[in-house]
Amino acid sequence: MLDWLKNINKEYPDFWKDYLNKFETKPNRFVVLSTETSGLNPNKDVILSLGAFSVIDDSIVIKDNFESVLLQYKFLQDNGLSNEFIIESKMSKMQEPEALEAFVNFLGNAVLVGHHINFDIEMLNSSLERLDCGRLKNEALDVDVMYRKLMDINDKQFSLDDLCEIYKIPKSDRNSSAEDAYRIALLFLKLKSRLGIK
Repeated sequence: MLDWLKNINKEYPDFWKDYLNKFETKPNRFVVLSTETSGLNPNKDVILSLGAFSVIDDSIVIKDNFESVLLQYKFLQDNGLSNEFIIESKMSKMQEPEALEAFVNFLGNAVLVGHHINFDIEMLNSSLERLDCGRLKNEALDVDVMYRKLMDINDKQFSLDDLCEIYKIPKSDRNSSAEDAYRIALLFLKLKSRLGIK
């Protein structure tokens, strides 16, 4: 009930203090994020991979990206799951603390964008809690919500594949968080211009 009390005099890791200081200025970019997770429960499941691209003005900045597989061997072993995708992945591989620190440094004060982004944020917040950090402070936009607002639809949610089909964004044979982040970035640019978001 009084969880906020435990954070009053809390000593955060240095990377988290640096992150918090970045909010003294206005964001100048969007970061489009996709995660792959072991399940849908932020309290029990873990992030398996992160993929993200920056969007500045009306462009996806390919060279400003983040992509990593998180080495979650213990979780996979404890739950009888295969680690084959970790072994076969060509993406950079990091332990969870290292990956989260690198992602938070990449993210800065950017506005987060995703498909059902609240889930991604909750997964990140659960992981950050294990590192004795606070919760992400970034503003967030959801492409599903943006599309429903544009079309004045309140009674239905759309999958990423649905939205990509509507906007004729091709699906790749490769299935990764970075590939999904790129598709979400393309959707975001289309929706952003139609909604007049600067």
